[in-house]
Amino acid sequence: MKKMSFDGIFLHQVQQELQELETGRITKVQSPYENEIILTVRAKGKNHKLLLCTHAQYARIQCTTLPYLNQEQPSLFCMTLRKYIDGAFIEKIEQQGNDRVICLSLTRRDEIGDQKYYQLILEIMGRHSNLLLVEKETNKIIDCLKHVGIHQNSYRTLLPGAIYLSVPHQDKKNPFQMTKEEVFQFLHTEAHSAKEIQTALQGIGKDTAHELFLRLDEEKEKVMIWNQFFQELEKGTPTLTTYEGKDYLLPMPYQSLPGENEFFSSYSELLDVYYGERVQQARVQQQIGDIAHRLRHIVEKNTLKIQKLEEQLSEANDAEQWRQYGELLTTYLHLVPKGATEVSLPNYYNEEGKDAIIPLDPAYSPNKNAQKYFQKYQKLKKSVKIVQQQITQTKEENQYLESILAQMEIATPEDLPAIQEELYAQGFLKEKKHRRMKTKKSQPLQFHTSKGTPIYVGRNNLQNDELSLKKAQKNDYWLHAKNIPGSHVILKTSTPTDEEIVEAATLAAYYSKYQKAANVPVDYIQVKHLRKPNGAKPGFVVYEGQKSTVVTPTKEKVEALKDE
Repeated sequence: MKKMSFDGIFLHQVQQELQELETGRITKVQSPYENEIILTVRAKGKNHKLLLCTHAQYARIQCTTLPYLNQEQPSLFCMTLRKYIDGAFIEKIEQQGNDRVICLSLTRRDEIGDQKYYQLILEIMGRHSNLLLVEKETNKIIDCLKHVGIHQNSYRTLLPGAIYLSVPHQDKKNPFQMTKEEVFQFLHTEAHSAKEIQTALQGIGKDTAHELFLRLDEEKEKVMIWNQFFQELEKGTPTLTTYEGKDYLLPMPYQSLPGENEFFSSYSELLDVYYGERVQQARVQQQIGDIAHRLRHIVEKNTLKIQKLEEQLSEANDAEQWRQYGELLTTYLHLVPKGATEVSLPNYYNEEGKDAIIPLDPAYSPNKNAQKYFQKYQKLKKSVKIVQQQITQTKEENQYLESILAQMEIATPEDLPAIQEELYAQGFLKEKKHRRMKTKKSQPLQFHTSKGTPIYVGRNNLQNDELSLKKAQKNDYWLHAKNIPGSHVILKTSTPTDEEIVEAATLAAYYSKYQKAANVPVDYIQVKHLRKPNGAKPGFVVYEGQKSTVVTPTKEKVEALKDE
């Protein structure tokens, strides 16, 4: 889904909101992900989590209430921030002109009690976004999240010890600092198109430029319209607009985007709602990319292996023909000429009495040719059972890996450690020599039916096994998307209503490979009818006598079933 760029106008509004953190004290510095720093700020009697993100697509600054994982090994940049600004006070939060650069002015006493002044500068510039810690007195970079050498950028070097140079200044006007005369001249001599507005004004994105031009084009009193626009902007109405199937982050409703508007009490709340799920999916994909690629490679190899095994099995099914050739050669040895490449012999196995044409190796005697056919028959006969077992095992392995891949598609960052542990245990990932202790075991997702009956949803295969085979009561109901990878779902009742079955089935469909499909078939049966075969992979069970229902899962239906 497209979004409005995090332009200078939007950042101006966010900066105004963040001023409540001024005079606050930084009590904690975290780096949950590679491109993100979270500062816990104690201000006005409350703790605030200030997020500074340099991701190429999601770069931004905001207060957030979303949960974040603690990184096992903090980055070097995070450790540097802890050394210099942990315990520091925020004196000022300022935007550089109307550009997408924001600076936190910080002060802190060092080990010997001297007052030190620092600047934490966030540059929001797409894939060039960066976060830098600068010593204010010397303007030297202490460290930055992304190091940029002179060979990468000839204008400025972003490395520890280098003098910090601001983002290259463009000869543009700051719309918040223009005089009345400058505004009048600009509107009557330069603002002839949205593109000209965007080109001339600092920090104006494409959508804001179109909005301004639309309003100015409709009215003759252009200065009055300009003033009204910025007056509305100062009041601020954080807005998420959906227009023509695309989402837009806006500082207020735009006339040029007459879509469906959702309003928020703060810009930080708007950013949490907009970015929460998108960023989470991006994080998961980033973390599981290599693992998913490896698992898909194994599935592809297994698929080819199954094809070859089935070819062997087809060949093995012809073993009876080799035995017959051996018997016929033994019976009619006197009719087989030496050195022949084939022979036609009476075939008493053929009901129609047709002769059998038998291929021969001219290097062997007739008797040796017969023995070769008997040996081939015995070898193929023995291989049938082995090949069938290999086909079954390989198909089960693929089924298991498909279930893992399906879980990865709907996983949250909190689910990934458990999935990785499972893959280590099953031998699909190599154990790292210095891997840290196992992470805390995650718990099943909890929901409830409209009547209040608890529903539990497994988040990985090990959890599925424990939920279905250990924690569930024998009369509880078990649900699973039919014949596709997905989560085990337990409905904690022995007498569910039809409505409750549908609600639990909706969860089973949603937490499956067919999450976005319509009319997903779901099996349901009491737990006492489940059975796990000896040696089966985690999450695999068999059952008979199940019933089925068909549901169409949606996020709204799932949200309605969540525990408060």
